[in-house]
Amino acid sequence: MSKIIPGKAGSFYSFLPEGCKLCHKGAKMVLFITGDCPRDCFYCPVSEERHSDRTYANEEEVFCDMDVLEQARQMDALGTGITGGEPLLKLEKVLHYIGLLKNEFGKGHHIHMYTSKPCDQQTIKKLAHEGLDEIRFHPPVELWGELKDTPYHMSIKLAEKYGIETGIEIPSIEGAEKVAVFADKTGCFLNLNELEFSERNAMEMKNMGFELFNDISNAVDGSKLYATKAMDLSSKMHFCSSNFKDAVQLRKRLIRIANNTSRPFDEISEDGTIFHGHIECKGQEDVGSVNKMLLKLNIPADMMQMISNGIDIAWWILEDIAPYIKDPARKLYIIERYPLKNGLIVEKIPL
Repeated sequence: MSKIIPGKAGSFYSFLPEGCKLCHKGAKMVLFITGDCPRDCFYCPVSEERHSDRTYANEEEVFCDMDVLEQARQMDALGTGITGGEPLLKLEKVLHYIGLLKNEFGKGHHIHMYTSKPCDQQTIKKLAHEGLDEIRFHPPVELWGELKDTPYHMSIKLAEKYGIETGIEIPSIEGAEKVAVFADKTGCFLNLNELEFSERNAMEMKNMGFELFNDISNAVDGSKLYATKAMDLSSKMHFCSSNFKDAVQLRKRLIRIANNTSRPFDEISEDGTIFHGHIECKGQEDVGSVNKMLLKLNIPADMMQMISNGIDIAWWILEDIAPYIKDPARKLYIIERYPLKNGLIVEKIPL
């Protein structure tokens, strides 16, 4: 077997497919094709909000091609991961977006796709023709012990025949070692993801006896153990920890977005969040009054921005001028938030 290489945040691998290499850099846009899916996997983490036929690029809902391209440019994406739900329920949409991204960013824009559906030759041929670089099959748990006798075996062979890098991606739970043996014999890679609790799957997983690894993680206790057993059975294996997804992958993606979208007065943290000051005004008339105050205080125009409910400003400037603009009906904050449109507010500190 190949040498096992320790990764960051508890991950490890003997082989990293190109899609994972780019995810490690935070350089992959996530293109969520649809929340529809014919399966009902007990561990599915897809939120109730996304469990519908809607498309998202990263965290933003998609309404046109420009929405997808804008999200890719916003993070200087070097590739895209296509996921769902089940993307192949919307095959024509998948083919359209592969072509769109390849035409816009070139053949080097790496695209991988997850699917729980075995694919026939016609489907694989279409995906390869548009330029899909990598496919990751997600067979249902009940088939893990007999994959050689299922359509997934032929799908893997077909994908390899048409030049698509091919693997299996499943949660790291009991039975993963059987998939590891199959993957090794077939020659495809195996990605194991640490099982996680989510808002949607928590109740069913608790009823099945799964428990949290600790109080500060969503990871399931014991999930990593199955990956350590599987690593000796597959020569092309990668274990992606729950902590890695947040501490490395998401963090690096946020930093890429922040570097491209932050305003001159936004301060980018080491986690990719941004800090800025905010003056919450009591109406449009008050916004105008505060703006005049800021100009009299010689605050540079590029260090502030008028928005609907007030004025955003450099947090360090707001700290200095707070005594001069305070008013009982006016609120001053230092805000930490994700660098996204309507990004999640992490912390809101009143001054």
